[in-house]
Amino acid sequence: MLFSESWLRRFVNPKLGTEELGHQLTMAGLEVEEIQAAAPAFENVVVGFIAEIAPHPDADRLRVCQVDDGSGKLLQIVCGAPNAAQGIKIPVARVGATLPGGMKIGPVKMRGVESAGMLCSGRELGLSQDHDGLLVLDTDAPVGQSLRELLDLDDQIIELKLTPNRADCLSVLGVAREVAALTGEPLTLPDFTPVPVTIEDRVSVTVKDADLCGRFAGRVIRGVNARAKTPDWMKTRLERSGQRSISALVDISNYVMLELGRPTHVFDLQHVQSGLEVRWARKGEQLELLSGLNVELDTDVGVIAVNDVVQSMAGIMGGEQSAVTLDTTDVYLEGAFWWPEAIMGRARRYKFSSDASHRFERGVDFDSITQHLERTTALILEICGGQAGPLDDQIVALPERKPVAMRLERCRRVLGIALEQDQVESIFTRLGLSFSVADGVFTVTPPSYRFDLTIEEDLIEEVARIYGFENIPDLPPVAAAHMRVPEEALRGPHALRAVMAGQDYQEVINFSFVQESWEKGINGQADPIRLLNPIASQLAVMRTSLIPGLLANIEHNANRRQSRVRVFEFGRVFLRDASQENGALTVAGIHQPNRIAAAAWGSVVSEQWGQADRPVDFFDVKRDLETLLGQRAAHVRFEPEVHPALHPGRSASVKLEGKTIGWIGEVHPQWLGEFGLNQAPVVFEVDVEAISRDDVVHAQEISKQPVVQRDLAVWVNKDVSYQAVLDTLNQVRRSVASAAIVKDIQLFDVWRDKNDASEKSLAIRFWLQDSASTLDDERVEQCLEALLAALVSAHGARARA
Repeated sequence: MLFSESWLRRFVNPKLGTEELGHQLTMAGLEVEEIQAAAPAFENVVVGFIAEIAPHPDADRLRVCQVDDGSGKLLQIVCGAPNAAQGIKIPVARVGATLPGGMKIGPVKMRGVESAGMLCSGRELGLSQDHDGLLVLDTDAPVGQSLRELLDLDDQIIELKLTPNRADCLSVLGVAREVAALTGEPLTLPDFTPVPVTIEDRVSVTVKDADLCGRFAGRVIRGVNARAKTPDWMKTRLERSGQRSISALVDISNYVMLELGRPTHVFDLQHVQSGLEVRWARKGEQLELLSGLNVELDTDVGVIAVNDVVQSMAGIMGGEQSAVTLDTTDVYLEGAFWWPEAIMGRARRYKFSSDASHRFERGVDFDSITQHLERTTALILEICGGQAGPLDDQIVALPERKPVAMRLERCRRVLGIALEQDQVESIFTRLGLSFSVADGVFTVTPPSYRFDLTIEEDLIEEVARIYGFENIPDLPPVAAAHMRVPEEALRGPHALRAVMAGQDYQEVINFSFVQESWEKGINGQADPIRLLNPIASQLAVMRTSLIPGLLANIEHNANRRQSRVRVFEFGRVFLRDASQENGALTVAGIHQPNRIAAAAWGSVVSEQWGQADRPVDFFDVKRDLETLLGQRAAHVRFEPEVHPALHPGRSASVKLEGKTIGWIGEVHPQWLGEFGLNQAPVVFEVDVEAISRDDVVHAQEISKQPVVQRDLAVWVNKDVSYQAVLDTLNQVRRSVASAAIVKDIQLFDVWRDKNDASEKSLAIRFWLQDSASTLDDERVEQCLEALLAALVSAHGARARA
């Protein structure tokens, strides 16, 4: 919210500088985001009057002006502005003046003619972007007066960042109430004196739905001049509040909204004089808004209709058909209380926002509607003229202001300060809160403009704000602090991310909501979790896997001529959590586990001279996954299984202790075309909880005995996997005493006979070592015989000659 400091000080004028005022507001919960000057710095620029003007003797586009600057002596100034004319008042930069940007004005000769000063445009002074001519001032501007003083250019513009609960501060008056409470200075209210009623014209209003509109007031004003000029003081305040001037009637409505926080609407009377109907919209009704947008209204959107034709979205935006124009002569001024629940989210649903909906959905004062309409009427009559009719006011159903109790002792405990009862009474009085006290309990009735005071903690917050957070002592905790030693086996999210980053993967963060086609096709989810209000039509369901998002990242980079992509993501997926109750399948909730997934595409390493280029393959990414698994990699099994996203022959499930914790493999060829890729990325995804604990490394004495290497080549059936062979060998190591000396096992060759495809040869290397004595040939041979016997028994293997 933007407003000018000078406007605020017309309501309350504390003895504080701008920076001090901003600090007090921030510490009271109204965060001042920025304070900026209303105009750039310049000096020695005054109001001037062009007394005479003549053509330049040596330049067709220049003219010689005799300018009265209030010094008692005419200045001769050469000017090239097309609108320079005798009898107008303009800004004059005297000799010695400094303009924005540091430009200094001195006496010069322009084509042989002396010029003592400069006549200025709005752009040259930093007041506007208009450079077509001089800035023409009002005819009643005093000649010689400082331009900064005349236009109040030493003003400051304050920008507040308000929390959603402080709707009462979405106006200059609301902020002034806070400043008055903080400083104890008196608050000056605008004049709400009722205007004289000179006509008896009325417009009938029927409020059909009390859950939409709680109070509706309005009046007829005839004979207005819609072409009247908006006063400069009003234009200035609107501009400094971020509003542009449109026309007098619209400007007045906007001005009252900024001044009092009261959105109103001005109808062209000729379109609504047959009577207004306030109700919920009917299915299929449409409206062209003031912004030019055509919308089809839902049945939970409030409207104001005339003869069953919708004229306005209630509390949000008026319609184009009944809008005032420069030819309007009779208007109907409306102000109402719309229930916040009836306005919330409606504008965002139609992908726009309005100042009115921003206020109404947070709650607008329902008690001062008639006062605010009197203020608006007075401004219309003052600026546009006309005659006002009686003010009709219908009260249908207003919010109940339930008293809120606050225990003084509870307030003391929460804030940690020994507040006296009279201090709290003073604070509530300064805030304008009606209260009573009995037995140390304050009972406060919230005013009509405070929708945020509903529980005891709200009142404690008010006490803390006005007392001053800075005045609350900063005391250390009295409880003893116990340092918790981090569990050595636990690996947190940052540790897992660091492992991935150390392997040349870059982290990405994708939306948790994805395309439905991804879930049904890539992830094989026939019934994904749907969003009730997606931010985009294609992002309609919640993800059950991180892999499609990573493929989209690769596609994005590939389309921008990147030849190598390695990305990973740490995030939640969303799975249906179903349970059996009374024999029926019911959805008990949503399971949201954390997953970590990675994808590699392109070359295995960046282009370089030291290593030949080759595409990344399954085993490169498997090595990266095993590095991520840490010590637990020794307990993980990779078993060939089918996944809808992965190549059937080049993928595997990742199992830990018999439970599937993830998947790894090449992306299925059918999805390469979907993402426009000419090479299959290799991906993996694992459950974070399953890998968050690692085996703690225990120190062991290093054997001083030499290591013996032996190789064993065996023929096995082509369907026997190396994992099954390895499982058998590890079982022998654990159960047969003679094989306990095996320290490591590695497969180093696989060979198949071209003439016999039913078998394959596996060449396996063993590292053997005893911690106590040197191995002799007899123990080594016994060990190898035990290993071979186990392979023969379990897999029908035979030694290769």
